[in-house]
Amino acid sequence: MRDNVYLQLVAVFAPLSLLSIGGGQSIVADINMQAVTLHHWVTQTDFVELFALSRAAPGPGALLTTLIGLRAAGVIGAIVASVALFVPSSILAYAATAAWTRHDRHPWHGVIERGLAPVATGLMLASALTVLRASPSTWISSGLAGIALLVFLTKPRCHALIVLFGAGLLNVVIGYW
Repeated sequence: MRDNVYLQLVAVFAPLSLLSIGGGQSIVADINMQAVTLHHWVTQTDFVELFALSRAAPGPGALLTTLIGLRAAGVIGAIVASVALFVPSSILAYAATAAWTRHDRHPWHGVIERGLAPVATGLMLASALTVLRASPSTWISSGLAGIALLVFLTKPRCHALIVLFGAGLLNVVIGYW
């Protein structure tokens, strides 16, 4: 049984590794679909909680994968999921960097750079919308999400943890009010 889960973790996270243009944040929507809907490793509520924990904890943004692997198959599952996510993309990044620097004077070099930016942005937006839709929807959470969006649009260099802490504090104040 466990071997099957390990193979499932590899089958899910290795291909997603190769699609993570823009970082781990860009594949959150796909991780949600696979972990919650297809494999039932976690519930939707668990997913939102693990996502929040992965964003608040220090370390790579793809810590979510490790937490889902932990829930699916224990410590070995966490290791398998992490390796499946990080190794293929690391190999691809190494090969792409070697080819990229070798051909940096070609005209297509800049075209590809400009073309990948909207792809990465779209993937990250899809992930953000997935997490927002999965979160409990109240006027307070919607308002806080809107305020956070305004903060990031007006102050793009603002650290996410400051905004997260402020939203949490505001949520507590409103809850007691």
